[in-house]
Amino acid sequence: MSDAEVRQVTDSKVLAAVSHPLRRRLMDVLKVDGPSTVSMLAERTGQAVANVSHHMKVLGGCDLVTEAPELARDRRERWWRLVSPGLRWAAADFGDDPATQAVASAAASLNLDRHMSLARAWLAASEAEQQAWGESAFASDRWLRLTPAELAQVEQEITGVLNRWASRELPDDGQRREPVFLFAHGVPAQP
Repeated sequence: MSDAEVRQVTDSKVLAAVSHPLRRRLMDVLKVDGPSTVSMLAERTGQAVANVSHHMKVLGGCDLVTEAPELARDRRERWWRLVSPGLRWAAADFGDDPATQAVASAAASLNLDRHMSLARAWLAASEAEQQAWGESAFASDRWLRLTPAELAQVEQEITGVLNRWASRELPDDGQRREPVFLFAHGVPAQP
């Protein structure tokens, strides 16, 4: 995913919409599985169709998803797709207004919660499921001494690797490829 494909979110209403746990999950399903109907999304998330429909309208109202009418088999069927494959925001983009700063702070916290819940779900997976992946699932951390510019360079290099793997042409080799969630955080901290 190139930087041009990543939407920079600067509107607190959009950030609040995408931070809702179910909306975030719906966007993740669209990112992994591609365009889907509300019924398909409801099945994949275990939610009621009416609930998913409501949240898709909210996401659509924020221009985070859009209808894909070319995929419909008839006039009643509605397909949805992501507008942008990636989103980015920074607390600094929300100015000095305490209300918008609170939204940005909550969004960052909810985003981290989402990351951790996916990692925890893997750790709680059955032994058979974990054995099927062998030693390939991993966690890695390092303490580095960096300047802000060096940390930005590390982020660009890691993002470059992730983008290369995310945008590669999938080989037609008959092997089943499962969705894999990979995240990295680089933050100043003290041991």
